[in-house]
Amino acid sequence: MKSEAMWDRLAKDWDTPDAKPGQGDVLLIEKTKQYLTPGASVLDYGCATGSVALKLAAVAQNVHGLDISSQMIAVARRRAGEQGLSNAAFTHGTIFDRTLEPESFDVIVAFNILHLVDRPAEAVSRVHQLLKPGGVLIAATPCLGERTVVSLLLNLPVFLLSRVGVLPRVSFFSVAGLTAAMTNAQLQIVETERLAVRPITESLIVARRN
Repeated sequence: MKSEAMWDRLAKDWDTPDAKPGQGDVLLIEKTKQYLTPGASVLDYGCATGSVALKLAAVAQNVHGLDISSQMIAVARRRAGEQGLSNAAFTHGTIFDRTLEPESFDVIVAFNILHLVDRPAEAVSRVHQLLKPGGVLIAATPCLGERTVVSLLLNLPVFLLSRVGVLPRVSFFSVAGLTAAMTNAQLQIVETERLAVRPITESLIVARRN
């Protein structure tokens, strides 16, 4: 509930007025498009105000955005309406909601979300359940557990603020740990890439359900 309240407060000013995605999101959108077909069903896990989901709606059959912030979802729904996108829907909830049917998505994108959930290993297992056979997870995750000088300097305030409740609880993944969480969930790693758009190591991982 604390996390939801925090994201609700941030929703109003989350994006620029024209809702253009940032440099990192542009790279991720282009990567995602490589795995989309016109008939694809996409889940944007942790969609925030929908800037990524709305871009993907132009190249997929349908896109379902999911976020724990009701205010973020309200903004996303308004933008979908303004853009006349009938194939983009947005839901206030979590990845564990029973309304999400197993094996219903061809692609699940999880951009900057896995390090913020309470049970990341269970969340990845749930992603496996929701993917159709052959479907892919495309995840971009800050790997705060990488032991670099920059990472150590930036991580201390994040660690302290998350522990006192100012920030949501944060998981300090290493790239190896994140990859292991996916393979443990029976997802096959297709490709990995280090994203150089932020000072903290951010790992892009594409993983497929067999």
